Amino acid sequence: MKRICSIFLLGLVVLGCAEQDKESNLRPLLTAQLKSAHTDQNWFVPTKLALVGLSAKQAMRKDSTENHSIAELVSHIGYWNNVYLKVLGGEDFSDLDIDNEKTFEVYSDKEWENITIKLDSVQTEMKRIVEKASEEELAQWATDILDLTAHNAYHTGQIIYIRKQNSWWPNN
Repeated sequence: MKRICSIFLLGLVVLGCAEQDKESNLRPLLTAQLKSAHTDQNWFVPTKLALVGLSAKQAMRKDSTENHSIAELVSHIGYWNNVYLKVLGGEDFSDLDIDNEKTFEVYSDKEWENITIKLDSVQTEMKRIVEKASEEELAQWATDILDLTAHNAYHTGQIIYIRKQNSWWPNN
């Protein structure tokens, strides 16, 4: 009986240590994902680099299909990043009811620069919040942050595709 209790206690200690290791890895994982989606080119081009050198005229251009323009994609990314930044700040969006299509706004030439600056600042602030968050907050946010960064990477890929199709991508 003593041996079974010892093995049980040892198992609890190992499990507890494994859980602590898992939690301590969340901050670097989430920070790395946020950086990869925003500024640091690793496996894919991040949003900030995908927009470098893009004019407002290029960003507003739409093809003859129902596809979104680059500006609309940036609007959409910015909208959801801003919502999630507010969630990280403690706002409750559990009753948010929005038509996702309305997040793909069209902007004027003057607004283009502002929307890119706003997206950059929201993504920068999100990294800052994650770097300062408690382990409990990180555990609570992890899945949503990873989904958000995948969402950003997906739409950034669309932006690059549009740029390449139109010979607006460097070395194209």
